[in-house]
Amino acid sequence: MRAVTWQGPRNVQVEEVPDPVITEPTDAIVRITATAICGSDLHLYEPLAPFMTPGDVIGHEPMGVVEALGNEVTNLQVGDRVVIPFNISCGHCWMCDRQLYSQCETTQVREFGAGAALFGFSEMYGQVPGGQAELLRVPHADFGPIKVPDELPDDRVLFLSDILPTAWQGVKYADVGPGDSLAVIGLGPVGQFAVRSARAMGVENIIAVDLEPERLAMAARHGATPVDVNATDGVGDALRELTGGRGPDGVLDAVGMEAHGSPVAGFAQKAASILPDAVAKPMTENVGVDRLAALYSAIDGVRRGGVISLSGVYGGAASPIPMLSLFDKQITLRMGQCNVKQWIDELMPLVTDDADPLGTEDLVTHRGTLEDAPQLYETFQKKDDGCIKIVLNP
Repeated sequence: MRAVTWQGPRNVQVEEVPDPVITEPTDAIVRITATAICGSDLHLYEPLAPFMTPGDVIGHEPMGVVEALGNEVTNLQVGDRVVIPFNISCGHCWMCDRQLYSQCETTQVREFGAGAALFGFSEMYGQVPGGQAELLRVPHADFGPIKVPDELPDDRVLFLSDILPTAWQGVKYADVGPGDSLAVIGLGPVGQFAVRSARAMGVENIIAVDLEPERLAMAARHGATPVDVNATDGVGDALRELTGGRGPDGVLDAVGMEAHGSPVAGFAQKAASILPDAVAKPMTENVGVDRLAALYSAIDGVRRGGVISLSGVYGGAASPIPMLSLFDKQITLRMGQCNVKQWIDELMPLVTDDADPLGTEDLVTHRGTLEDAPQLYETFQKKDDGCIKIVLNP
């Protein structure tokens, strides 16, 4: 089959790789019909290169049609249309019983002290072949796949794999609702869906922060007040100005380690990506190499007693956090990989609603085939051509 493979920093290629086969009775083989490029894939593109191996099949936002099933999978049938959550969870361990599916004890990658295995990610998360391919082996298919109606367009349901539940969880963690205010920092795909999720939850004052005009315009279309980082002297001051001088009740950081604002961290990330793995791995794991401008803005801007929700992925274990400000402002901080299946029952009525209240069909800016992936990765990484979200159709 054809698949998008990682070959080195900023180097992905489409190659012929062996077809996946069923190896466990709870496996399924899914023929991929649509798969997206995620902002987290850009972490593999450069910062997490020390944990990648040339030839790794990447991608963790897939959907498709079931082609084969292990003999213990009774919840699916060949021909079912399914979306595959990005994290791999068993559905029956201690963590899964508490809906902490991203911490599944059956698939935890204990070698790296990490949570549940992820599709198409680095060895830190299991090095499981990903979904930017023609076919995908799905472990624990007796629990993970989400059946979706045949009649809905791919764009309505594809994003249940990751970015839509990630955004929904992020807003939930921000603990906001009717009458409250929320600032969303970073208007990539997760930030866009966070704006729409907050609106669906009744949040009245939604502030959207970014520096790309296309992203600001998209968020404004969905009811947010845009704040252009380039046009303000400080994000915190701008947030206070829009919230009566107090600051928003919640701030959702949808940026993570890709944030602008730290040349030193940017240099450290690039250096780690080209050093020998024996040196680069501990550097990436234990040295603070994140660009924390977005997090600092969240801490500065949120009101006293407010909540910061981190949906953006941070990677450095020793990133300098301003603990005095967190303590003095009595800030609550919530974060973590999305527990995808925890939110599906809440999201499914919204994505199947004919009115498309979450605007799932107003997100994709670029489309292509697997063969277009190398160029589209570069476009996404550089934010060229107004790129916000890319979908590939194998």
